[in-house]
Order: sequence, then structure tokens, then C-alpha cells
Amino acid sequence: MGHVPSILVVDDELSMREFLKILLEKEGYAAQTAANPAEALALVRQGAIDLVISDIKMPGGSGLGLLEELRAGGLSVPVILITAYASPEDAVRAMKGGAYDYITKPFNVPEIKEIIKNALASGGPIKESEEPEGASFQGIIGQSQEMRRIFDLIRRIAPTHANVLIQGESGTGKELVAQAIHELSKAAGHKFVPIVCNAIPESLFESEVFGHVKGAFTGALANKPGLFTEANHGSVFLDEVGELTPLIQTKLLRVLQEREFKPVGSSETIKADVRIISATNRDLEAEVVDKRFREDLFYRLAVVPIRVPPLRERKADVPLLVNHFLAKYSALFGKEITALSSYALEVLMDYDFPGNVRELENIIERGVALENSNLILPESLTLSAHRRRAVQSREGEMSGDDYFELGLDEAVASLEKTLIAQALERAGGSKMRAAELLKVSFRSLRYKTKKYGID
Repeated sequence: MGHVPSILVVDDELSMREFLKILLEKEGYAAQTAANPAEALALVRQGAIDLVISDIKMPGGSGLGLLEELRAGGLSVPVILITAYASPEDAVRAMKGGAYDYITKPFNVPEIKEIIKNALASGGPIKESEEPEGASFQGIIGQSQEMRRIFDLIRRIAPTHANVLIQGESGTGKELVAQAIHELSKAAGHKFVPIVCNAIPESLFESEVFGHVKGAFTGALANKPGLFTEANHGSVFLDEVGELTPLIQTKLLRVLQEREFKPVGSSETIKADVRIISATNRDLEAEVVDKRFREDLFYRLAVVPIRVPPLRERKADVPLLVNHFLAKYSALFGKEITALSSYALEVLMDYDFPGNVRELENIIERGVALENSNLILPESLTLSAHRRRAVQSREGEMSGDDYFELGLDEAVASLEKTLIAQALERAGGSKMRAAELLKVSFRSLRYKTKKYGID
């Protein structure tokens, strides 16, 4: 019979210890529990523990302190930290200290099972040499399991010359992934040339990308090298590749097959010594099935496919990203905003981020610009106002499906905003009278009108 992994659960709450112990034993692990860090440290020193799952906030000490004592004592047992009070500082400290993962309560049971499985397979903490600064890889902020898998894939494929297709929603950071692949490749000393496929008209695409010779067409007053020539020995990044027209798809396929091209109006053949990294927010496999994208081109581009998950699927990265953007915009605006309030961070952790990392950055940038204290409060956060306006501007009354599309928090906010506006209209703009109509205090109404930007 093989070794049964032994997992130690450290939490001051008896109910949480019992819940995790039952969960772990159902999964076939041996489980032990400890009510405080001192008790846990003694058990680990006995040498029979394969993984530690510890709460961060405990009356008898902290999970971060336990982690630091384990590492100081040369004990490399993997540690998963859990908390109900996520903060950017704790997340960064945890990952720099060598924690395997940092997750927030209430956690998703299938997700924690997967994290436990991967932590046991890792045999130890993520080392600093493997994960620079504990939370960043080639400028990409992330320490979630999803992002670590991507970092590992980038390391493995970058040295090859294989074409890569990066798929993911808008705002997930696909270009950062492409740049990381280039920077870790043999082409790193040469140019990384981005081409936004839907920004170049079909009639100009060949000329812009492959170049042209003097006299090739009206207005071609001189020879012009194309972007592929500019990227010679380097990497071409085809952003929004799913937007290419059928004609351009055919021309690009020919270049990928032959590894050479001709500038417009030229008989000279130029070798295409470039690596192709593509990105799209479309489901290209579905586009192939629907005959909107060439199957042969898809397989040429997607030798190695990478899916960048949306931010809602990697919430463990939110505190780290918040910390990064706070530092960036505090410096830019000359402010000393050090953190979000615990409730403001909770609001963000509960939010789905339809605009992904780009939206989170905009939220923090606005928050820093609006906040006058050194702490960002919930009222300085602006969440998905564009989506609320879009749904509210539909003709007719909002249906149940509309509300479900928004989600509970946004649906409640949408209805609240509508009722406040109607009350103010009935009250002729008098907030005192509107508060009476709504049966709320004047102070509460004043707060909400400010929150929703209702004049």
C-alpha cells in the first residue's frame, strides 16, 4: 500500500477544523488538526506532515507567523493559507514567504481539492527562483494556480520556435503573455512587433505587413519595408487574429506555409524568419466549425494554445493586482494611498469583473484619483456602471432575465438607483421630500445620491 499523505489543519475555530478534517479524510488523506501555530509547529517538527492548511488570523498567533517559523527552521512542507479577511499585504507576504497558495473564505470545495492535490504533488513551496518576487512573472501579476500553470507553460514553450495562439476575454492580459514568451525566447534580442489585425483595412494589410516597392500602387512613392521585415529574427504578435478577413487569412496561410513573402509589387522573395504569436477573444474553434476561420490557418497558428482565464476565475490574484495598481497610481497622482478598506476589498472579491484586469486597473485608478484619505473606501469604487446603463437603456421594463444577467448586487443597485431618481422627480428635486417618499433617512439618501452620481 502506498504512502497516505498526512495533512495538518490549523484553525482556532473547531467547526472549520472538523469540516476540513472530514473533507480530507473523505478524499483519502490522513488528517490532523491544531488549534494554534505553536501546536502546529510541534507536530510538523515530528516530521510526519506532508501539507499544512492554516488560517491566517488566530488569537494564539498567525498563519503567516507559522509559515515564517517553518521556513526559518528549514522545514519545506507546503503551506496553504486561508483567510476570511483578504488583504494585499498578507497575500504578498504569504507568497514571498514561500506559501504554496493563498485563498479566501468561503472557498470553493472542488477548487481547494485541486489546490491540495497540486500542493502535495509539488513536494514543497514555490521557490523564489521559480516565481520571481512571489507574485510576478515577467511583469504578469499572479499567484493563483491558473496563472502558475500559464507561467510554467511559458517557460517550457518560449525557447522553442513554435507558433502560439493565446485565447481569452478582452482585458485578461494576452499581450503581456505574448511579450513574456518573446522575452524568454531565443529571439529576445530582436524586435517584438505587435500588429492589431482589425486596425488595418484589408486593402492596406499586405502593404503594411509585407511592405511594398516604389510604384506598386498610387501613392507608393518609395520602397517601404513591412512589419514582418521589421520583426526579422524576432516575434510578430497578431492581436485580434480572429478579425482577419477570408482574403487576408489566405495570404497569411501562404506565408506560414512557405516561410517567405513578397512585398507588394515586387518579384523578390523575402524569408519570413519570425515567430508568430497570435491572440484572440473569439472562440476560434467555433469559428472554424462555422466556416468563418480557415481550419488550416487555425492549426498553423495554434501549435501551442494558451487560454488566459478571466479574472473571475482567478480571484486569488485580485489582492495582488490591487496592491500593484495602488502603488502605480499613488505614485502617478502623488498620493500616499496604501490600501483598500476591508469592506472595499470584499466588494471587489465579490465582483465578476466583466472587463477583467483592465477593468480592475481602471477601478483602482479612479479610486486613487477620487480618494482624499490614505485608504480607499467602497464609495470610491465604480463598478461596471457601463453595464448598468446598457441594461437600463433597453426599451421597456427590465425582465427577470435582465436582472439575472446583472447579478444580485448590480440588480439591487440598479433598482435602487431607479427608485431614487423617480422619488427625486416626484419630489421636484427635494431630497428631504424624496427621503420621506422612500422611507429612508435624509442622510442615507444623500449618501446614495452621491454613490450613484444622481444630481
